[in-house]
Amino acid sequence: MNPAAGFSPETSASLRDPLARRRLTLLVLALVLLWPALHVAQFRPAALFDANSLRVMGGFLAGFVPPSTDSEFLKLLGRATLETLAMATAGMALAFVLAVPLSLVVTRSLSVSRIGPGPGRWPAAAVRAAARSLLMVLRACPEVVWALLFVRAFGLGPAAGVLALAITYGGMLGKVYSEILESVDTRPARALLEAGSGRLAALGYGLLPAAAQELASYTVYRWECAVRASVVMGFVGAGGLGQLMDQSMKMLNGGEASSILIVFLLLVLLADGVSMLLRKVLA
Repeated sequence: MNPAAGFSPETSASLRDPLARRRLTLLVLALVLLWPALHVAQFRPAALFDANSLRVMGGFLAGFVPPSTDSEFLKLLGRATLETLAMATAGMALAFVLAVPLSLVVTRSLSVSRIGPGPGRWPAAAVRAAARSLLMVLRACPEVVWALLFVRAFGLGPAAGVLALAITYGGMLGKVYSEILESVDTRPARALLEAGSGRLAALGYGLLPAAAQELASYTVYRWECAVRASVVMGFVGAGGLGQLMDQSMKMLNGGEASSILIVFLLLVLLADGVSMLLRKVLA
């Protein structure tokens, strides 16, 4: 029996993707919009494979081998690593203190005034809108911009980086915390509020059991981002691995830069391991 005999034009039409034309149209539209953006950004991948470019990059990368193991440099590297971890951890702690109360105010499922009509409904909505606007303002400026401002105020050192992370990441954490709390099943929290429970009890018994794993995972991820941001802010005078990397690159010392990159990779792996451990504990 011919296998193709059972396939009629009607069967072939039924197997055809009904959204194929729409997806193709969106793909063409995306390419049409992307091409001018690549042209404006002067993105030319072919330049990377030019003979002169390959020779320059090869000579530059060769300077990174072997990594520096000088005892004096390793002492500086250890101190800079501790500064980076302290900056990221302290900044995240302050951001957490700032984000938690704002996220509780913004979370609609914890609003007592939404249970039923009453005189406090509109004032509560105004407070939520104000808190949401504050979170937007806090995360609007990148942490590097805040670091530049605080370096002017406090001078060189990790203090500027801590405050920059606290402000920017406080806005990010508050926004995402509220979205996570509103994405889980809110019926237990709503039932507790309707029964006369307080907001904190509704949060602890109604929302956190379902959202704790995701909240912890996102917090650790943001701590990992804070470590990376701390390195970047070191280039503007906030200390840590970034400032040491800036000095090594200015001195064209590729071995020291290679050692710094290895330590930075280990820090990222540490953050990933902490995230996996918290997921297992909260599972």
